[in-house]
Amino acid sequence: MDTQSRKVVVIGTGSVGCSYVYALMQTGLANEIILLDRDEERLEGEVMDLSHGLPFTPPVQIRAGCYTDCRDANLVVITAGTGQKNGESRLDLVQRNAAIVRSICDQVGDQTTECIIVIVTNPVDILTYLANRHLQWPRGRIIGSGTVLDTARFRTMLSRHCQVDARNIHAYILGEHGDSEIAAWSMAHIAGMNINKYCPKCRKCDYEKTHNQLVEDVRDSAYHIIDYKGATYYGIGLSLVRITEAILRNENSVLTVSTMLEGEYGLDDICLSVPCVIGRNGITSIIESNLPQKEKNGLQASADVLRKILDQIKT
Repeated sequence: MDTQSRKVVVIGTGSVGCSYVYALMQTGLANEIILLDRDEERLEGEVMDLSHGLPFTPPVQIRAGCYTDCRDANLVVITAGTGQKNGESRLDLVQRNAAIVRSICDQVGDQTTECIIVIVTNPVDILTYLANRHLQWPRGRIIGSGTVLDTARFRTMLSRHCQVDARNIHAYILGEHGDSEIAAWSMAHIAGMNINKYCPKCRKCDYEKTHNQLVEDVRDSAYHIIDYKGATYYGIGLSLVRITEAILRNENSVLTVSTMLEGEYGLDDICLSVPCVIGRNGITSIIESNLPQKEKNGLQASADVLRKILDQIKT
């Protein structure tokens, strides 16, 4: 892979894929963005529409392509799949999207073993696991978008409630990108102070009650958005730009992406989100924090939920 190139292949031109490309083309991060989709007419239309905005962006080439374009890609982002329906859990999507992602992985794997693959299609943790097991690439090269967006929602809600700039808040959502995710309050800090110490000093609210409500709001955000407008795509598009930035700029950024665990946090042979260091080669290390027992139990419960779904698929 040419480390001087910045080529991104996006598979799937639905609302998520195109929101990502629209945001990415304005950053200057990529010098080539290739779009793939089975619906050729939609693909051509999206490429035309996006390309008409190029006079207003940093230099970048955007075009429709095919799987051979993956050969020299730095990053392949998979957003293709069927969408989440109103009132449907993310985990309900698994049977419909597993076959799609396996097929895409086969076609990408036929062209290259050198790129980084980011799975976005839901349920992302399940599909990230299946992609890892299917391709058998080195750990850290196939990752899921995980709870990067959930973590952003968490920081945003903490910022609004505490009236502190979100950039001065470090906090993480761990586990499944879905109903069993947990807030790692033990890892949440405002200006370097653990939030469990900050809140009693602030005294603006009943912080124990507020903590529970904030987690519920984060967990239910996607459902509310789907109820209101049918789908979520802007937030995930921007979170994918953040992951892309960490990879293409080799930033060694800490992001809560979904990855295969091999004993970290007491979990093995499962993909879910924990803080990971992300750079040009994907995940370079997993940050294993000493969680309190309550949070360990929550992370284990999240893994158990995902494992039950995987057992159903295996059978």
